[in-house]
Amino acid sequence: MRWHKPLAAAVALTALATPLTASAVPGHHGGGDRACSRDAKFLGFSDALDKTTYAGQPVAGLSALDVTGRDRALALVDNIGTTPARVFDLRISSRPTVAVDGMTILRRPDGTPYTGADFDGEGLVVERGGRTILATSEREPSIRRFRLADGLQVGSLPVPARFLVAPAGEATTNATFESLAVSPDGWSLYAGMEGPLAPDGTDADGRSRNRIIRYFGWPGHGYKPVAQYAYQTDPGLSLVELAVVDRDQLISMERTFVAGVGNTIRVFTVSLRRAADVTSRASLADAPDKVFLRKELLFDLVDCPPSGAVAKQPQPNPLLDNVEALALGGYLPGGRRQLYLLSDDNNGATQITRFYSLAVDLH
Repeated sequence: MRWHKPLAAAVALTALATPLTASAVPGHHGGGDRACSRDAKFLGFSDALDKTTYAGQPVAGLSALDVTGRDRALALVDNIGTTPARVFDLRISSRPTVAVDGMTILRRPDGTPYTGADFDGEGLVVERGGRTILATSEREPSIRRFRLADGLQVGSLPVPARFLVAPAGEATTNATFESLAVSPDGWSLYAGMEGPLAPDGTDADGRSRNRIIRYFGWPGHGYKPVAQYAYQTDPGLSLVELAVVDRDQLISMERTFVAGVGNTIRVFTVSLRRAADVTSRASLADAPDKVFLRKELLFDLVDCPPSGAVAKQPQPNPLLDNVEALALGGYLPGGRRQLYLLSDDNNGATQITRFYSLAVDLH
């Protein structure tokens, strides 16, 4: 069942009290020199969603984001305990502001809700037309299609056998499909692995050799894997998000956390020009450098202005938290693109659900 504010009010007024209050909380604008890098300007952040509820469900564990219109987006929960798997409708702006005004429970084909016991949502794509979504679960992994009207699963995409979690395949638990992105025409999907397959491994400097699967098909219908690309992370980081700029360029986000130090969040542009298909390679451990996708740092979040942010645990910049979601918006005055980030608080007291707004030059 899909909840919206007018419907949810009939269920429980208290469930709406927090979102209504939160929507009135202004965002924090970046002040002074707002540059994070030569090509990224920080517009601000909002903590309006932090530790709120909607229709009785915590607005927490937000791990994927997709912009669906000028001021609309969907966010996927990754999922928390025995609570139902769900996506939240968001009202957003680049100022930034953010508020929840709808929710869809994601359901198995028999109509019962998925929960944290069998669904770990990490990647999200809203298909063309807005009637269906594709959501990855890191658990198996899987890519499932759901109707937004009622949240019912109506299909799934094939996953190559070696990408399944061991012992069924060569993937590691909690290091599979962390990201999912779609091309502007809807024909190509990119499913990114958070970590490497066992034969691919990590190099001596701690850079993991990950794979990105490209699927080709028709929105709302069938997709099939057509290529695999090799992606190398920065030392010690994991690949947590992808977005598609055009047929030749992706945006990627890498993340790590060190207790007592905090998070590292880096965003890159990634070239697909002359990208090598590594599907037939049994291992990337002996692959030459030219096989890996070329990437360039767009910005490191630690270099953005703190803008009044307060951290609940040690961070090199109080603006930082466990950012797991990234989405491109439209064009801004001057030709830059809108870029949104969203952090996953893991439903924890020392982490924050924080919404970030940036303007980026993608050349």
